[in-house]
Amino acid sequence: MQPTRTLTSLIAAATFMVAAPSFAGDVYVIVNNATVLTSDEVKDVFLGDKQVIGGAKAVPVDNASVQKDFFDKVIKVDGAKYASIWTKKAFRDGLNAPAVKSSDAEVVNLVKATPGAVGYVSSAPAGVKVVQKY
Repeated sequence: MQPTRTLTSLIAAATFMVAAPSFAGDVYVIVNNATVLTSDEVKDVFLGDKQVIGGAKAVPVDNASVQKDFFDKVIKVDGAKYASIWTKKAFRDGLNAPAVKSSDAEVVNLVKATPGAVGYVSSAPAGVKVVQKY
């Protein structure tokens, strides 16, 4: 009787692991409290097309833990295309790609401390403005 439960548990776990990647989480675009940015401008900031926000230098920050969802929902390109866009901008315009942080906490801390900073996280944090939930 015990082996049947174990097998059932393993099958359920395997099913969840296969299905889990198809469930995309929420993405919250956040800005420093001193920064004014509309949801229509977010894509332009992350593609380097908008470099100044309300008089401050735009400082986009990528979040490795939510990056795929952000690319799918907001930028509408995959990681390879995003990297290609920034490689061209680096050579053509001398621009640097956004810094990449590894967690929501790192992104929130940088955005809080940096006027003009724009980032994205998986849940709405305190201490910053949420521009848009995707």
